[in-house]
Amino acid sequence: MDGIAALTERLQTIALDLIALLPNLIIGLIIFAIFYILSKRVRGGVAYVMSRGGRSPSAGLVFGRLARWAFVFAGVLVALTVVLPSFNPAQLIELLGISGVAIGFAFRDILQNFLAGILLLLTEPFKIGDQIVVGDFEGTVDDIQTRATFITTYDGRRIVIPNAILFTDSVIVNTAFDKRRSEYGVGIGYGDDIERAKAVMLEAMRGVPGVLADPAPDVIVIDLADSTIVLRARWWSASRRADVLDIQDLVITEMRNGLTAEGIDLPFPTHQILFHDQTEETDGDRTRQREGWPAGRSTPPKQRRPVDALFQMAEKSGPRDR
Repeated sequence: MDGIAALTERLQTIALDLIALLPNLIIGLIIFAIFYILSKRVRGGVAYVMSRGGRSPSAGLVFGRLARWAFVFAGVLVALTVVLPSFNPAQLIELLGISGVAIGFAFRDILQNFLAGILLLLTEPFKIGDQIVVGDFEGTVDDIQTRATFITTYDGRRIVIPNAILFTDSVIVNTAFDKRRSEYGVGIGYGDDIERAKAVMLEAMRGVPGVLADPAPDVIVIDLADSTIVLRARWWSASRRADVLDIQDLVITEMRNGLTAEGIDLPFPTHQILFHDQTEETDGDRTRQREGWPAGRSTPPKQRRPVDALFQMAEKSGPRDR
């Protein structure tokens, strides 16, 4: 009976404490509800401010979420202070700080990507819609989140890249500027007029829609190769990959057609082999430059043995026994 009486007394005490705590509990719930409702407005306000600053929609969305949950956490602390007057928020923050060290070691990679994502959203080296190259991957940025960035390759595949890699490695942003220069090398024959070939190539580039007039296209000589004189055509266009490839296709086609129409040679790679001891005395004018022999009026070298005689000797000897 004593045990039952003690239990009954204990339950009565708890009930009285709950009744006494009920007003504070109601007030605490009301305070938390107010903070929770206001947190949505805080999120919208932060997103609006971020968008007014010219940042990408992802930055506003992510920072709006962070601000909302920070506001909700503050509401939880205020509500606990009202419900439990003896509660000290500083102790909870200190406890969270000690626990954060252990959590940081356990989830180091996740936190590293999270911090890198925050810094990427703040510094914005690239935005959603930009075309970037990261290592072996190239594509269009679809989304920037706190953990990873999503890009779509040009052949329709999605690549998820951790933000730590984007923050520490080199990233090529092809669409960082509106204009982008392209170039292509064309080889002409050594007997062709270089200035005429340049004029034809420039005319071809200027006639292609999408090639910008400012900066103007140009053509320069870059190499005297084995079989050709190499001219490099350079032009500016819009920076997106589709525009670059379409305009390059038209430019190369027009340059080839124009050079061919003007009779300018586009030679294949060739190799010349000279057999000095098989050159006839009547072959060519010895007073002019000829392949393999110096210019001038020097006496041409004579072949060591007539070619026909060599073939006759080979026919007479026949195959040798092995």
